[in-house]
Amino acid sequence: MAELEERTGVDREVIRILLRKGLIPEPERPARNAAEYDERHVRAIAVVRELQHGSRLKLDQIKAAMHGNGLEQRGGAETYQHLEELLAIRFGVDQTPSVTVDALVKRYPMARRDAKAFAGMGMLELTDGNGGERLSLTDARLVEIWGRIREAGFVEEIGFPPENVTFYLEAAELVASKEVEVFLKGSEGRIDEERAAAMLQAALPLMLDFLGMLRIKAFLRIMHNKIEDGRRS
Repeated sequence: MAELEERTGVDREVIRILLRKGLIPEPERPARNAAEYDERHVRAIAVVRELQHGSRLKLDQIKAAMHGNGLEQRGGAETYQHLEELLAIRFGVDQTPSVTVDALVKRYPMARRDAKAFAGMGMLELTDGNGGERLSLTDARLVEIWGRIREAGFVEEIGFPPENVTFYLEAAELVASKEVEVFLKGSEGRIDEERAAAMLQAALPLMLDFLGMLRIKAFLRIMHNKIEDGRRS
């Protein structure tokens, strides 16, 4: 425990709270009064801290999200990636953290139709499990976001089915491929794996924001030009 405190910078009483709430794995206990912690615990504690400080989630909110609740949180993509990582650490790599489609349907009535549409486009993966079809937290977030878009008025009846956005997947693959190429070219032989991981962890959410701002600027400019062209014609 003393070594875990030193490695993480987190007090042992806080660590015990994380254990009681089930947010980090139970340690190995070779004897009644002995506990062995490893790198899983170091990383799990770091992820919890990132969710607390970066995503402004309280411990009970993190716990609820790990059980498939609390998807109304307005965290960015990195929040859901952290939650999935935490679940993978907490339960082991053989278990996939997920929520049922039925749980999403309670909030977004068209969630099943949207999930199947996105699965057909290769945007997410539907799996069978306890309680029926399930989605990873990140994939569930995609369906939730589309549910919010529907609530804003973008529905099939006026020409906005989910199939309209296949191009997003193509764009995401293109951008991600270029990002990987640029990162590997710039970092090769210059930084070690640990530093590379830390850089990406900090930069990926910022890169999403950067791309989002450029996209908004481009959308408004193109929309303005289209309207002006329509007026002139």
